[in-house]
Amino acid sequence: MRLAWRVADVRAAEKALMATLPDGTLMRRAAAGLARRCGLLLAESGGVYGARVLLLVGSGDNGGDTLYAGARLAERGAQVRAILLSPDRVHLAGLAALRNAGGFTVRDLPTRADLVLDGIVGIGASGGLRPEAAAIVGALGGLRSRAGGRPPVVAVDVPSGVAVDTGDVPGDAVTADVTVTFGCLKPAHVVGAAAPRCGQVDLVDIGLRPLLRGDPAVRVPDADDIAAWWPRLGPQSDKYTRGVVGVATGSATYPGAAVLSTAGACAGPTGMVRYAGSAHAEVVRAHPSVVAAPRVGDAGRVQAWVCGSGLGTDDGARTELRSVLATSLPVLLDADALTLLVDGKHADDLRRDAPLVITPHDGEFKRLAGEAPGADRMSAACRMAAWINGVVLLKGDRTIVATPAGEVWVNPTGTSALATAGSGDVLAGLLGSLLAAGLAPERAAVAAAYLHGLAGRRAEAHGPVTAPDVAAALPGAIGDTVGPATAQ
Repeated sequence: MRLAWRVADVRAAEKALMATLPDGTLMRRAAAGLARRCGLLLAESGGVYGARVLLLVGSGDNGGDTLYAGARLAERGAQVRAILLSPDRVHLAGLAALRNAGGFTVRDLPTRADLVLDGIVGIGASGGLRPEAAAIVGALGGLRSRAGGRPPVVAVDVPSGVAVDTGDVPGDAVTADVTVTFGCLKPAHVVGAAAPRCGQVDLVDIGLRPLLRGDPAVRVPDADDIAAWWPRLGPQSDKYTRGVVGVATGSATYPGAAVLSTAGACAGPTGMVRYAGSAHAEVVRAHPSVVAAPRVGDAGRVQAWVCGSGLGTDDGARTELRSVLATSLPVLLDADALTLLVDGKHADDLRRDAPLVITPHDGEFKRLAGEAPGADRMSAACRMAAWINGVVLLKGDRTIVATPAGEVWVNPTGTSALATAGSGDVLAGLLGSLLAAGLAPERAAVAAAYLHGLAGRRAEAHGPVTAPDVAAALPGAIGDTVGPATAQ
């Protein structure tokens, strides 16, 4: 997995590291890694020698990193020009290094450049770009490179203008093709509207990691994590020991929700799926292996429940939700189950002792919490998780999973193709299957989001995506990620 750290933690680690090094060493390490990545980009379009490089330089250490990197490129024969956005606060040693290497400062934006370095502001800034900087950034689209297109933009540490600790974009900001960051990832690289503005993120090791204290702000899973968590079959496994998941979803009005959530459950690791609801005929027709009953009370023994997708909000739906919440089993609540909770008649049932996962989108989150997640989606999800004493999977382009203890995960596989009716039903079914198989709620939520995202990407490769496409792609996404389910 990858870890991202808050600005305060990064600053403390930098201070501790600099106390052990000669003055300027840390900045030169960062600049060397930055210049190397810029050199590789320029090599794709004709090489460093003779390339036109434009530096957008703000004040402080971020500007210093940019100037030193520009000096290294100038020493290799690049034509380096720098626009100083804060001339009275420029990093003087970095500026001297640039000039000594043959670089120059200019006042106006040129018409041609082969590479642009965004060193306007670093991780200590707040708010969007100031008007002068925003105007320059807005004009970058008019530049032309020797290759004939727009020059690539490399952000130094983070794209200028983004909120580093939350991933929000509060105003005008840079959109980078590549972001070269130093020491560790920051939340803006992996979460919120800032993440896609980073482009490809390259991490330069400057010796910071051993000095980072406390918990990371956010964890990002990878395929190895999902594979390591996935339940494995042994010689004694049978359909019951693998887990049985109960699915209380759908209705006569929304039978498709029942079919889709059951498809998600069937793709998971459990040995049996029991469906309870009025869409039982449609479910069995689509999934003959499912054991179906008309009500939760008639479903038989399960190890976890999925409840809500397409359930409806009438008295019958309330009764089914009450039956699910009355158990001591892990429960996942989605869609209509969350709507039923908002009216207050079941709100206290959220604070149960047994494991609980809820999967709201922003609208459902607002109805539950009384306000939208806002700019800091991670903190909002954590507050909700603490309130319900359960896991919150806050859906979005970068889906967030938060625990009552304040641990946050962000899913890296999401795609806007999943913003389609019924896709969340598939996710709910898969997550419920993982709960029934014995995964801890936070791991079940993280794994389900990861695999659901991969399924969306696989389906997207073949054209416009519907929820049945996502369901059909899910087994392949799981197989590619976790490999054979047999014991290792």
